[in-house]
Amino acid sequence: MKKGADVTAWVAEFEAAAERRRTDGDPDWGRGACLHRAVMASIQRFQVGESGDGAGLIGKADRAGDGTGLIGEADKAENDAYSAAVRLFVAEEQNHARLLAHLLAAAGAPTLAGHRSDTAFVRLRRMLGLRLELMVLMIAEVIALRYYRALRDGAGDPLATDVAARILADEQRHVPFHCGRLSRSFRHLPTARRAVLAGGWWCLMLGTVTVVAVDHGLALRCLGLSRSRFVRDVLTLFGGAVSASVR
Repeated sequence: MKKGADVTAWVAEFEAAAERRRTDGDPDWGRGACLHRAVMASIQRFQVGESGDGAGLIGKADRAGDGTGLIGEADKAENDAYSAAVRLFVAEEQNHARLLAHLLAAAGAPTLAGHRSDTAFVRLRRMLGLRLELMVLMIAEVIALRYYRALRDGAGDPLATDVAARILADEQRHVPFHCGRLSRSFRHLPTARRAVLAGGWWCLMLGTVTVVAVDHGLALRCLGLSRSRFVRDVLTLFGGAVSASVR
């Protein structure tokens, strides 16, 4: 995977992924899905998390190169490319919400209008500048990496496996994309401030992954994953993301 330094290359990769989706088409929704009730409830909550419009993140990306963002001055061409890449990222997240909604429908379950944990997460992100919003967003992205791998490998349903594999492939691109931008942001900070931000980042992840493990514990067990193993795996993935970002 890319390290995120060449933003233009990220635009090309996102566009190539979009073209592959158009070529491959959707899963066969007509075959239906058979999922444990706890797994369906878990997917419902993840679907809410994927369904935002991304307007806040897009706005901050657009402003990042005008001298008012938290990452300093950016070359206009590079900033335009980053804004384009963020829009493509948001489109992929919205496609995840669409895929999960169709999967739930195939299993005979509705989508949710909202969920308290997602509402709190979104409100927190909207209060922050670009750097801190990306840090909060990365927590969700890393958790998603482990969750969709568990859904792909443990659902025992062909349609759910297909949907989870598609989403996981995108998430594996999203994490290094955001790491690249965060690395560019962190490198301008004094060492002490980087250490403080990294420590706070770890604390927020520890709290968040604990809540997710408790809330989705029954679903994780149905997928063959214990709460403790889920937490350990997420923290291992997060450690790599922090190392790639805080340099």
